[in-house]
Amino acid sequence: MARSQLKQRRDAERQRIEAYEATLRRVFAAPRPAPDFENAIDEVKRGFVNDIVRPSHEWRPKLKTRDPGRLRLAAARHLFARYAVPAHLERIWIEPGGLDPAEAMLRRRWYVAAARGDSLYKAGASEWLSRKEVHAFLRARGDLRFEEAFWLAIAQGISEDPMLALRIARSRIAATPRAELGFWREAACFFCAHPTSREEIDDLCDYIVAARERDRRFSLKGRTLASLRRLSAEWHRDMAAVARIEAMRRRLAGPQAASETRWAGSRLQNWSWQPPGKEARARREEFVMVQLTSAEDLVAESRAMHHCVWTYAGKCIAGQASIWSLRRKAGKDASRLLTVELDRDDRAVQIRGFGNRLASADETKVLDRWAQARGVSL
Repeated sequence: MARSQLKQRRDAERQRIEAYEATLRRVFAAPRPAPDFENAIDEVKRGFVNDIVRPSHEWRPKLKTRDPGRLRLAAARHLFARYAVPAHLERIWIEPGGLDPAEAMLRRRWYVAAARGDSLYKAGASEWLSRKEVHAFLRARGDLRFEEAFWLAIAQGISEDPMLALRIARSRIAATPRAELGFWREAACFFCAHPTSREEIDDLCDYIVAARERDRRFSLKGRTLASLRRLSAEWHRDMAAVARIEAMRRRLAGPQAASETRWAGSRLQNWSWQPPGKEARARREEFVMVQLTSAEDLVAESRAMHHCVWTYAGKCIAGQASIWSLRRKAGKDASRLLTVELDRDDRAVQIRGFGNRLASADETKVLDRWAQARGVSL
């Protein structure tokens, strides 16, 4: 009997302990903090104290949201808005992240000017847009982002086709730097004069960006849609070739190749030679022999010289060959003359010029100087 009562007490004690531990494990929802209206007001008026049209202490929000962006927008409407503002300008208060501080401040300034009823043109938009374009920018449809509304205003001033203007506004042109606005206005004019799909505009813009990275003088003036398509197709083929070469390099070089973009190449150093005064055919004439040790280098050489040297990438990566490019410089002008393949013993295997032509007599003399200086067997 005594043992039975002892067991009952132990069972009861164990049950109490288990119930207490279950209580400790139970998760209670933390109370929701109240909306931080004061912080929203402070963030919005920072830098625009002199532009406030209503005192902050008169703000009596009836908002339940805790979202900081929504609170900032409500505060901005109270402090600055005499007039309704398009959604693409209001987004700066809701989604300010990812922008350069100067760009974020510019968009806030444009919002304040539009909300107060001030002239957006005089508030700084005149640096990029005409008065007509500013008016179109403020009337842009509400589902557009800031950049899209900006380019829609420009495109509407060029084309009377509203759907074409919208395609341009939603293309990759809208993501281009505003510092290059002059060039991309030219691009917008080109696509208004040569209408095509948004997808093709994006593809062509990829090529245009790459072409400008190689040569800042690149222009669309005098080009047709057909010629631009041809250049873009060639560039995309080049990029595919580069991707194949890079995949080959990573496969052969192993994990350490991830952070590298070039292969080791030949031990020989690059070479240059300036003809003496009487032999030079131009001022500051110079011949240089450069080793090509990356996928981009080989594909660019193939494209410029109209031959298939890029297909030798596997031999170069494996150390079985090295590819060299003989170039001539004269002032600001530069031209490719010959492409040379050397084996691992620095012996010339192939020497070809544009379209696989053979070397001329003058080019052979330059090659002899290089060979003598670097111990190459021609």
